[in-house]
Amino acid sequence: MKKVTPFHAFHLAAGAHMAAFAGYEMPIYYTSIQEEHLAVRQRAGLFDVSHMGEFIIRGPQALDLVQRVTTNDAAKLGDGQAQYSCMLNEQGGVLDDLIVYCIEKQNVYMLVVNAANIDRDREWMIQHNAFDAEVVDISEKTCLLALQGPAAVTIVQPFTDVDLIKLPYYRFVKTSLMGFKPVLISATGYTGAGGVELYFENKDQAAETIWRELVKAGEAQGMKLAGLGARDTLRLEMGYCLYGHELHETTTPLEAGLGWIVKWNKDFIGKAALLQQKEQGVARKLVGFRMIEKGIPRQDYRILNMEGLPIGKVTSGSFSPSLNEAIGLGYVETAYAAPDTPIQIQIRNQQVKAVVTPLPFLKNS
Repeated sequence: MKKVTPFHAFHLAAGAHMAAFAGYEMPIYYTSIQEEHLAVRQRAGLFDVSHMGEFIIRGPQALDLVQRVTTNDAAKLGDGQAQYSCMLNEQGGVLDDLIVYCIEKQNVYMLVVNAANIDRDREWMIQHNAFDAEVVDISEKTCLLALQGPAAVTIVQPFTDVDLIKLPYYRFVKTSLMGFKPVLISATGYTGAGGVELYFENKDQAAETIWRELVKAGEAQGMKLAGLGARDTLRLEMGYCLYGHELHETTTPLEAGLGWIVKWNKDFIGKAALLQQKEQGVARKLVGFRMIEKGIPRQDYRILNMEGLPIGKVTSGSFSPSLNEAIGLGYVETAYAAPDTPIQIQIRNQQVKAVVTPLPFLKNS
């Protein structure tokens, strides 16, 4: 039986096209992916992402556990700061990418993980918890709404005393919203369009009240309800990785261009394997590409060189509503990873021309 979020009835009432996603029935789009995508880029869009997983790590050695299971340096975080990171297996493969929130330095952290990996991540942390740290899975009771776009802060601001304009990227506050507290408001968006994320428990009909009030307030700003389809095209334009596409157990952060979230000044699971790969050099790299000829690249399509020989695979691809052209991400042999390298995408029985493009595709967003 598929799980549903507390906002499920609102999605159905709004005519959402629902589909199974990571064990949940989730809205893929309401009107169209393109319309919702452009609303987020130009105005605002409201996403239900309550399917995501959240863990609280607490105790005197909470930081030790976070440091052990993630690649970034969480010791640098102060209260109210967040960082992008990932969790690796012993071979250096990515078990998950996640965001670490520092609630109380050294003592309390929240890890936000991908929905499909909640159970595995929890077991992995428990397995490697050789510290005096408690791992609490709060995924089931946590609602998460992402209000994204240039008008997002204007919509939320009347409902809180915190000056959201002054909330920097990858920072968060715990406050009250519409009389409900605590509500954690963060600015760690996955769309490249600005905005905030709201974490809260569904007590005293908080989900219904917050949803209805945001929808009402958003009407004047041209806000649209947005599904996971638009979330995917928005993150693709920014070149952001998606677990199960660019990231999985057989890819490393170095191959994915995520070396910046790997800190060598600390010990973490998978470090030895990554060090070896760093010394030897990666054999393949994640690149962005745009189509020169007509065609939409899709996951697992083969990437060829100009002689027609296979050099890699597409991980994500779509038509970009902002750029009005087809774009994609994929792994290629390192020799073909330089910007402006001509490549071909095997679309059914045709070899369609494309070119390697620097990321993000959408500049100055």
